[in-house]
Amino acid sequence: MMQTHRNHTGRTSAGRFDAVICDIDGCLGSEAGGPLDLEALAAIADWNRRAQTDRDRPIVTLCSGRPIPFVEAMSRLIANESLPVIGEMGAWLFFPKENRHELDPAISADDLAAVAELAAFGRETLGPEGVTIQPGKAVSVTFWHEDTDRLRADVFPRVESLVAQHGWPFRVSMTWFYINCDFRHVSKATGIARFIRHTGLDPNRLAGIGDTMSDKAIRDAVAWFGCPANAADELKPLADVVSKEPEAAGVLKLFQSLG
Repeated sequence: MMQTHRNHTGRTSAGRFDAVICDIDGCLGSEAGGPLDLEALAAIADWNRRAQTDRDRPIVTLCSGRPIPFVEAMSRLIANESLPVIGEMGAWLFFPKENRHELDPAISADDLAAVAELAAFGRETLGPEGVTIQPGKAVSVTFWHEDTDRLRADVFPRVESLVAQHGWPFRVSMTWFYINCDFRHVSKATGIARFIRHTGLDPNRLAGIGDTMSDKAIRDAVAWFGCPANAADELKPLADVVSKEPEAAGVLKLFQSLG
């Protein structure tokens, strides 16, 4: 007989895990952009439909630095109708059941003013140099330039220095292709903590998937963690399983290891 587990939200599930918290860029899509692997994403959507009807496998939800409208759209694409998704590096939760967005209450009016000031610097000073701001973000600022080496060597230290000079509450970090400026007191870790409080899910019954060191927050919050083949070399040793396949195809392969 299949064993089931009931958490205090009343949801009964089977197997080792109730949910998989998955990053988007580098996991469900390419870090560099380009067409989505619709065949793999359709298979993940089929997995989620079965998870929500048959309750025989964990539901796949999302945790990303992307703007929350993009995260919401990806959540719909993979047929997650049940669990909150985490966007903009933990600042937002979107609840599919209620069609509701929730901003982290720890973000103050002063924090939002700092976002506006940093964005103004990006438009007025960096914009003429060819640096653009990723649109759609409400509580963080992300810079991009077609020359990633220049972004890393020249723009990054200038942004970091400006943030320190003004005492703005930003954590400045470099991903594969972007400079992210998000709040030091808000992160994927705080977003996952809010997710757990809202769902009542047991962290010992959570799995996670990520590809960069920002996803260590997922690793630290779950009982099992996997990486696609394209993951950063420094993250792979922290994983329980590293897929031989990249991105969405690799995520599908990782599902086979969930038990």
